[in-house]
This record gives sequence, structure tokens and C-alpha cells, in this order.
Amino acid sequence: MNIAERMLYHRRIRYNQRYDKFNNANYSMSDSNQSKTANNLIACIEALLFVSTGPVSVQQLSEALGHTQDEVNAALKVLIGTYREDRGIRIQEYQGRYQFMSAPEYAQEIEKFLVLEASARLSRAGLETLAIVAYRQPITRPGIDAVRGVNSDGALKSLLSKGLIQEVGRSEGPGRPILYGTTSDFLQHFGLESLKDLPPFELLEQEGVSPEEQRLLKD
Repeated sequence: MNIAERMLYHRRIRYNQRYDKFNNANYSMSDSNQSKTANNLIACIEALLFVSTGPVSVQQLSEALGHTQDEVNAALKVLIGTYREDRGIRIQEYQGRYQFMSAPEYAQEIEKFLVLEASARLSRAGLETLAIVAYRQPITRPGIDAVRGVNSDGALKSLLSKGLIQEVGRSEGPGRPILYGTTSDFLQHFGLESLKDLPPFELLEQEGVSPEEQRLLKD
């Protein structure tokens, strides 16, 4: 597996751990009427997430449904627990917002079904550049070129057009080159809540990432 695939692999592990925790959450009601109300709230939240065009906050759900944020949070825990690892759909949390997403392990099947153009996929150069930016950001194009040993203009343009990286400032060095960092779309694509969720180097080493790939990512 390449670096990007390994990030997806660890993403699935985190989902399992997170869902196991959610599945043990208690969402009990004192009588049948309350239970019916709870089930209705869960179904309403599911419907709103389904029709939403982007991530939805607990506050938005609370205001739309007329329930407290505590009630919405409790219902979300139950709902997330129903979309476990053996399902084709997930509910992803990103910075306190929730949305439906397809399971990453079925990406190839989804791609075939949608007949996506090969150009829409990241090349090896693109994946390599993206990994460098993710682990070493903020970083300049000359810095990326120095690590890769080749010109990265094309890869950077591709990643920028796909919204996976962005300009985050300028270096104080000669010429003040542009600094690049990852975007929220990058985090969502790989199922990460923050950059802290990236697989640590020690784990990559244990799983057989080549020394060459490790060199690309280490400071």
C-alpha cells in the first residue's frame, strides 16, 4: 500500500474504535412515549443529514428540530452506531459537524460505477507531494522539490485544483516563496478530524513503508 492508502487504512481503524464507543452509549427513555420521541428524533436527524449539501452542526440540528443540543448529541451517538464498519455509508464528524459519506473501502467500486475519468485520480507524483505537504506543512515548492528531487509544479497545480492543498502564507526566505498546507477537504477525504490523526512515523515503519517514502515525510 502507498502512503495515501495507509492513511485510509488507519482511518477505518479509527472508525471502528469510535463506533464501538458510540455503540455502548446509553440513550434510554423512561416510558414508551419518550422512546417513540427518541426514535423519531434519530430518524429526523438521519433525514436532515441525507438532504444536506454539507456538514451540519449540532446547533443547526437543534434549531431545526426543536430539541436541545444534549438530546441531539445523544441521538447522533445512536445513529452513528448504526452505520458501522460493515455498512457502505458512514456518518463522519469533522470539527463538530456531521455528514454522510461513502465507506472508503468501496472507493474502487464507486469509481467504476460512476465511470470517473482517470484524470480525476491523483497520480503517484500527486500522492507523494500531498503526503509531503501533509506531514511537513507549511512548506514551499522549493522545499517540496528538494525532498522529491524533481519539479513539483504540476503536482501542486493538480492538488490546488482539487482543493486538497492551499496557500497558507509566504516564507520569510529569499523571494518569499508561497507556503502550502492541507485543507479541510483533505481531512474529510481521508476521514481525519485533525492532522494529529495522521499515522505516526513509528507505525508506518512497523507496517513496512519503504525507507524512501519515510525520507520524504520526515523532517
